[in-house]
Amino acid sequence: MNRTYNCGILGLGSSLPEKVLTNQDLEKMVDTSDEWITKRTGISERRILDEDMPTYKLGVEAAKKALADAGVEAEEVDLIIVTTETPDYLTPSMSCLIQSEIGATRAAAFDLNAACSGFIYGMSVANQFIKSGFYKYILIVGCEGLSKVTDWKDRNTCVLFGDGAGAALFGPVEEGYGIITTYTGAIGELGKNLTIPCCFVSPQDIEVRVGENKRTLWMDGGEVFKFAVRIMEHGALKVLEDSGLTMDDIKLIVPHQANIRILEGAAKRLDVPNDKIFSNLHKYGNISSASIPVGLMSLIGKISFQMEII
Repeated sequence: MNRTYNCGILGLGSSLPEKVLTNQDLEKMVDTSDEWITKRTGISERRILDEDMPTYKLGVEAAKKALADAGVEAEEVDLIIVTTETPDYLTPSMSCLIQSEIGATRAAAFDLNAACSGFIYGMSVANQFIKSGFYKYILIVGCEGLSKVTDWKDRNTCVLFGDGAGAALFGPVEEGYGIITTYTGAIGELGKNLTIPCCFVSPQDIEVRVGENKRTLWMDGGEVFKFAVRIMEHGALKVLEDSGLTMDDIKLIVPHQANIRILEGAAKRLDVPNDKIFSNLHKYGNISSASIPVGLMSLIGKISFQMEII
């Protein structure tokens, strides 16, 4: 009989740029105000990469910290998955760049683009590999440089996004710890509501973008908001059902950090207090697939609880 293993997080790390872009800074760049941004998003500041610094460097630093936290050498890593929607290159992959820099010479490597849900997709992949015993150590790095695709003339989006990286080393853990269940999904027909053109720019892409650079992020904020609140409730209830738990069993929810109104809307639909949903939006803004590992890293030392991820 083949043995199965429990998969959990062994180590965490994060890396944020030193440069801070505040709401007051944005007031000088675009027609907006600190009051408007804070009220509608919950964001006060965000971290921004220097123009001459590649995004993958943040991933390298976060990965090294996660390995050190776990007490595992880079040469022991079997697989590196980088979740990103803002790669420095289409090829080589961000995962290969990070593999080379940290010296993970044994590791296979690939990138995974599932936008803001990328870390959860990566975690789901790691869970299957480790449960089966195929791999022992898998490093997942959420690594995003959204400032490089932000249209700084579009006040509807430029106030939202920041840069950062968070990493988690996954491996076998003892019974009673680790991932209980995961849930992923996609609704492709809604993809048109948030786009970043790359090798092709359509007439629609040109029409909706206000700046000269048409290869920037564009979003239909209203549609994304409605979907996000609904799907956060659906996903939370689905994993509770699959795991046989109730919301009373959950000490804290660590969601993707997109907008404080989304988090508050989801809390209302789930009938939980706002403080049961973790948020660091005010400091970092929306850093896409890096937001959950950065959030988990922010919690280290602040609370004590058995690390169970559903």
